[in-house]
Amino acid sequence: MSIEIGLTLLVIVLTLTAFIREWAAPDVIALSVLCLVVALGLVSFNQMLEVFKNEAPLTIAALFVIGGCLEKSGAVDNIGRMLRDRLSGNTRTAIFAFSVITATFSAWMNNTAVVAIMLPATLGFARSKNIAASRLLMPLSYASILGGVCTLIGTSTNIVVNGSLVKNHVAPMTMFELAPVGVPLAIAGIIYLTIFGPRLIPARSSITGALEIENRTSPLYHLLVTEASPMVGKLLAETPMGDKALGLHVMEVRRRGARVLIPLSRLVVEKNDRFLVALHRRRGPAANPETLFESIGTQVLSTVDGIVSELVVRDESSLLGKTLAKADFRQTYNCVVLALHRNGVNSTHRISELALEVGDTLLVVTAANNLEALEATRDFILTDSPDDLAEQEHPKRVSKKVILSWSVLFLVVATAMLTDLLNPVFPSVPKIPIFYAALVGSLALLWCQVITPREAYASIDWQVLIMLYGLLGLGMAMEATGTAKWLAEGLVHIAEQVVSPEHLPLLLLWMMFFLTVCLTEVLSNNATALILVPIVLTLAAEIGVSPRPFIIAVTVAASTAFALPMGYQTHMMVYGPGGYKFTDFLKVGIPLNFICWVLSCLLIPLIWPFER
Repeated sequence: MSIEIGLTLLVIVLTLTAFIREWAAPDVIALSVLCLVVALGLVSFNQMLEVFKNEAPLTIAALFVIGGCLEKSGAVDNIGRMLRDRLSGNTRTAIFAFSVITATFSAWMNNTAVVAIMLPATLGFARSKNIAASRLLMPLSYASILGGVCTLIGTSTNIVVNGSLVKNHVAPMTMFELAPVGVPLAIAGIIYLTIFGPRLIPARSSITGALEIENRTSPLYHLLVTEASPMVGKLLAETPMGDKALGLHVMEVRRRGARVLIPLSRLVVEKNDRFLVALHRRRGPAANPETLFESIGTQVLSTVDGIVSELVVRDESSLLGKTLAKADFRQTYNCVVLALHRNGVNSTHRISELALEVGDTLLVVTAANNLEALEATRDFILTDSPDDLAEQEHPKRVSKKVILSWSVLFLVVATAMLTDLLNPVFPSVPKIPIFYAALVGSLALLWCQVITPREAYASIDWQVLIMLYGLLGLGMAMEATGTAKWLAEGLVHIAEQVVSPEHLPLLLLWMMFFLTVCLTEVLSNNATALILVPIVLTLAAEIGVSPRPFIIAVTVAASTAFALPMGYQTHMMVYGPGGYKFTDFLKVGIPLNFICWVLSCLLIPLIWPFER
């Protein structure tokens, strides 16, 4: 082992440890790794610039914009509402229907966006049919992953691997090359979830159900403090307005037309102050509004519709690492937090002092018309759709934006696929790569004003792109220093001790799939793929077989993380609303991992032979 290989292995170990122990944000870790391999001399400055020429991040960014158009135009949520309104209350039927729709859309859109769109409809269905939300939400997350394996653009991992193939002068994947293995996996997974899901997934309710919230609607009152009010001149906390036992929650304070941003604990009440308050208790009725408001010397100016809802903290939220108090949550988001759900536990005391984490679910009281503003912050995944009330009053028709969004996506796919097929037969037809087709498609949607430039930038998950650039440098270092070759030779040597040479490729395929699944449960799927692709390319060359089966195995396995809730973003999105515990994912996910492992390793050699 050379010094360069030893240093590269050390960087790999540090990278894995940093991701698993979450020393920093994934993009920060990845960029630090890129700078580190350059500082150690494993990659030169000129080679570092080569990283930014990779087509994968550009392709992913353009597809994020197209997906943002589909999300914003309502192309998916209308179908989700239709399912919610027309399905029977049978649990297995609901699991099957929601899983099929989710998997279908996830083959063409970012699966995180699909789950965010389908989540309110699924929860609404569970409430209306009195079905435990947990029975439906875990299959929703799993189906989004299974659908993403079916096409080249189904998940960013597929595009990342394809970019690595182009860089290494290996034939890139076609649009539907993964379908012969991805579609059977999706079918098998949905059948497994439909049959065994109701037995394996415990009937856990959302935080609303767990805390026995009897009424999710709550009128909000605009109050005017009169001159005769006994509260004038007193600290708010010392008045009945600060008594939580009455079920009274202050959401906003206005004084002389401006919002008062002083913490409620230090606020002294003055005459003509205006309060927006909610009267809501988790159990039992709140105080009588007429009696209470009269006793504290306030006048009701108006009422607005309020709702008790759940907000899931996103992985890109600006609240991560902040407490509710430091974030000025009540004032910033016009919400009052009643409880916080984390790791299967509901907290109702001292929650303002807890630093927020990805997947935390906040039970809040807010104005119903504030849901749209909350959604626009992109800090949360909403479990109630802001469009539901409007949909009931004015049913939506299929809009022009929906038609344009789907048409552009279809043309992008068709262009990349057809030119790839026609070029060998008609050389005059240029082969248009997916990154160019997707870029032109996203620009067309901008020109058609389906989405604004600001909205387009907001729809891109920049953390994913930055992380990809950083980890591409690690893959380059593995190749340049011979680390990939050294690891591949080690794997071949181990396998040779177990089987005869003719069975060696098959054993290595099973080993690489299993290794990829294990890594992707604790790392991001993109990080896993970028680390393993150089190894499998070298491994295939070492034993003299086609690299295609191993590439397909790594690509598929990197997107089949089912056993741990932190293994995939969509798991964390449903973790709180489903009221899950860590062990719930182990119980359901490990068998699904096993099904994908066995079925994939049986199908891949038949579809992509080892012979060159």
